[in-house]
Amino acid sequence: MSNNVGNIDRIVRGLLGLLLIIAPLLNIPAIWSSAALAYGSMAAGLVLVVTAVLRFCPLYRMLGVSTCKL
Repeated sequence: MSNNVGNIDRIVRGLLGLLLIIAPLLNIPAIWSSAALAYGSMAAGLVLVVTAVLRFCPLYRMLGVSTCKL
């Protein structure tokens, strides 16, 4: 498993992921009053945070994309 997520990509993924996890818990904005949207948002946020921490994105590998400088 080689790194394919660069530093700027990691920061954006991490911040966006944390936002998607925390926003439904605080109900900001109120669009997350639906449980399905709230859990979906938190799941997507978790995926973003995990890919940021591991510096590896399976979708990038399938598409042959890398934002990591060699």
